[in-house]
Amino acid sequence: MGWKAAGIIILVLVILYACLPVYIMVKISISDPGEILTQHPPFLIHRATLKHWKDVVLGGKLWPPLRKSLAVSTLTTILALLLTIPGAYAVSRLPFRNLKYWIIIAIFLTRMFPEVVIALPIAERFIRWGLFDTSMGLVLAHLIKVIPISAWILVNTYDVIPPELERSAAMDGADRWRALAHIVIPLASPGIAVAAIYSWLTSWEEFTFALFLNLKNKTMPLQVYYYIHRGDWFLTAAYATLIALPVVIVTYALQRYLRPEYLAGAVKG
Repeated sequence: MGWKAAGIIILVLVILYACLPVYIMVKISISDPGEILTQHPPFLIHRATLKHWKDVVLGGKLWPPLRKSLAVSTLTTILALLLTIPGAYAVSRLPFRNLKYWIIIAIFLTRMFPEVVIALPIAERFIRWGLFDTSMGLVLAHLIKVIPISAWILVNTYDVIPPELERSAAMDGADRWRALAHIVIPLASPGIAVAAIYSWLTSWEEFTFALFLNLKNKTMPLQVYYYIHRGDWFLTAAYATLIALPVVIVTYALQRYLRPEYLAGAVKG
C-alpha cells in the first residue's frame, strides 16, 4: 500500500511539473503587465485582464492564420488516412514477413533528411507548379512528415487483428474490401485514432515547411513566431494558448476510440 501511495504521489508531481509551463503561459496571457514585469512576479494570478485576448481576437490578425492552420491540418489528416489505411493494410497482409519490414524501413528512409534540407527544393518545385503560398502545397509538404509514422502505426495495428476474421467473412461471401470496411477498420479504430491525432497535431504545429512555403498567408505557428520576434510576451502567450485549445479539443474528440478492449472476444475457440 505504501509503494502504491508513493507511486500516486510521484505521478501527481510529474503531472504538475508537466502542466507548469502551460499554467505560466495562460497566466501571462490573462495577467496585468504590472504583475508580470516585476522583479519577483507572483505565482498566482492576482490582477486578471482580458486585454491581451481582446487585442488578439479583435486585432484582425488571428482569423486568417487560424483558418489556414485548421484547413491544412484537417485536410492533411484526411489525405494521410485515405492513403495509409488501405496501404498499411496491404503491407500488413503481405505473406513475406521480411518484405513487410523492408517496406516499412524504406518508408522511414524518407524521414532521414532534415526538413530544412528538403524545404528549399520543395519550395522551388512548388513555385513552378503554382503551389507556393497555397494551402494545398502546405498539405502536400506535411504529408511527407505524417505518412511514414501513420503507416507504421497502422501496420502494427493491423498485425494484431487476426486474419481468421477476414477468412470467416470471406466464407460468408464478403470480398476483401467489404471485410476491410466492416471488420478490419472498426477493430483498427484505436490505431486509426492514434494515427489521426498524430497527423493532425504534427500538421498543426509544423513550422519549417510553413516558413519556407508561405510568404503572405501565415499559419498559427508562424504568427506566434512573429510576436516572439517582436518581443511581445503577452500577445505571444495569448496566441500560444489559442494554439493549444484545438489540440485539447481534437484529442478529446478522438480519445473515445482509444479502447484496447475492441479486440476482446473477437476470436473464439
